[in-house]
Amino acid sequence: MSEIKFDQTEKDILVQKVKAYFRDELNQEIGGFDAEFLIDFFSKEVGSYFYNRGIYDAQAMLATKMEEVSESLYELEKPTEFAR
Repeated sequence: MSEIKFDQTEKDILVQKVKAYFRDELNQEIGGFDAEFLIDFFSKEVGSYFYNRGIYDAQAMLATKMEEVSESLYELEKPTEFAR
């Protein structure tokens, strides 16, 4: 998997969220450059863990849905008799 990249609009939103977190939770002001640097760092270093968790969750959801489809198809079966 390649590095997770965000388009400029997404990055702008993330920068604002990081800056707000630092201001509201840590009582520190952080500039846009520093916030963007942190986003790039976390994206590169831990982003794949979050990405993989999303893949695992999607696989589990898909498996559940496929089981539901399989059960629905089984319910559509018509009774048969074997002639002897």
